[in-house]
Amino acid sequence: MIRSLMLSCAVAVGLVACDSGSGEQAGPAPAGDAPGLKTDVGVDAAAKLVRIGVLNDESGPAAPIGKPYAIGKRILAAQVNAGGSGVLPDGWTVELVERDHGYNPQNSVQAFNEIKDQVLFFGTSFGTPNTLPLVPMLERDGVVAFPASLSSKMAENAHTPPVGPSYAIEAHRAMDWIVESAGGTADIKAGIVYQQDDYGGDGLAGWQAAAERLGVSIVSEQTVAPGQKDFAAVVTALKDAGATHVLMTTLPSATGPILGTAAQLQYMPQWIGNTPAWIDSFFNPEVIPPVVFTNYSWVQGLPYWGETVAGMDAFTAAWTAHKSDGDAQNTYVLMSYVQGLIQLEALKRALDSGDATRAGFKAALQGISGFDAGGLIQPVDLTSVPYTTGTRTRILKPDFDAGSWTVVSDYADPQGPAAEPSEG
Repeated sequence: MIRSLMLSCAVAVGLVACDSGSGEQAGPAPAGDAPGLKTDVGVDAAAKLVRIGVLNDESGPAAPIGKPYAIGKRILAAQVNAGGSGVLPDGWTVELVERDHGYNPQNSVQAFNEIKDQVLFFGTSFGTPNTLPLVPMLERDGVVAFPASLSSKMAENAHTPPVGPSYAIEAHRAMDWIVESAGGTADIKAGIVYQQDDYGGDGLAGWQAAAERLGVSIVSEQTVAPGQKDFAAVVTALKDAGATHVLMTTLPSATGPILGTAAQLQYMPQWIGNTPAWIDSFFNPEVIPPVVFTNYSWVQGLPYWGETVAGMDAFTAAWTAHKSDGDAQNTYVLMSYVQGLIQLEALKRALDSGDATRAGFKAALQGISGFDAGGLIQPVDLTSVPYTTGTRTRILKPDFDAGSWTVVSDYADPQGPAAEPSEG
């Protein structure tokens, strides 16, 4: 879906060109020359402008995550374009060339082809199943696409760097935690609900490998499809199998209904969600009663909104200054913003080196080591492929009174090796 002229202008905060979907670009007044800078695609050296592609999901089954994720990049773009952020060299601005693929892989390929010749790199490619079909084209064109995905498959390719530990690593960490919490394996019967795609497969691979490593029995493996509405059969199968601890490698559109269905059936195991299983609107009791989340925990390796870490004040200041009417606080805004900081760190290095070609950007990206986005994240290392963008994750419990989180098990590496993604 082509974003409207009005929205593209709003994203740019009036400081960069507007994208009408026609492919024609009307750049801003020149901000000064960048003599000697090598460029090829998506960079206007005279205007000090870099165009960045964005493939969102704002209308599909992952839109509860996709919409705030899109906002995160817009906040960062507005912050940079307002000047004085220090994120890019003085005078440089960015333009987001956005499309909505609706969590449809075919639409993702179409949108990629539509704008690939306009942009230096893709700041968001939303979702594992929508990014994997792009990999051959990314390799062909030498363009980097940053996935809104923590799939192990993303880390395997030089052109799809993730920003945190994989879903498989999260699954290992979750299994370590439940065994530790239970005082052993005797009382654990593990289950999993996983989305029937590469995201779900990565969580499943980690869960299976961790179970084998620790001697835990998996008594039920249930699949769901994006957009599925009825989960009675899934929950009944878990209950009948006696699953006591269930990993949820799901989207929020499935997480809430599954937990609600389980409560109706008086089935209350320990639920542990992978990163994309949660959405902050669950803190609102009008969305789902908090009692449904009594036994819910979240395994993840990225910051949450308002966490007391270095860099949070700078983010919230950017949010306050540049959010649009109707934008709501959401952890996925923050996660997207953090991912953008990594991208723009690579861009800054490329500009400073005098090579802002796609090859120069990739080289600068792969020179990043120990980058923590001002203290917002665990240090990231992108110097080797497969990428190892961190292995430390933690376990959180929702605090509905505070509308935030309690850390029940702090950052740690899995006790055993991380699972390799399953074949197929």
